[in-house]
Amino acid sequence: MSYIKADDVLPQNIIKIIQQYIDGENIYIPKKDGSRVDWGAKTGVKKELRRRNALIYREYLDGETVSILASRYYLSDKSIQRIIREMKICESA
Repeated sequence: MSYIKADDVLPQNIIKIIQQYIDGENIYIPKKDGSRVDWGAKTGVKKELRRRNALIYREYLDGETVSILASRYYLSDKSIQRIIREMKICESA
């Protein structure tokens, strides 16, 4: 996260009002409603993970063991088990 100096973007009267509440501290100003993007939406990571998880599940259904899948995808056995459980739930819904 990068910081922007308030002096560079806000009018002095707004800065003085903010200083009444918080003086010299860092403050986070959230994005407006409707302008937030889900995690991974910009980079495509979320879509890529869905694809990988579907592949893991397919290989599991084809008889591959949890241990082999964990080794192949560099994940823990617990992570593979969680992926399989989540995919089963999605499949039954």
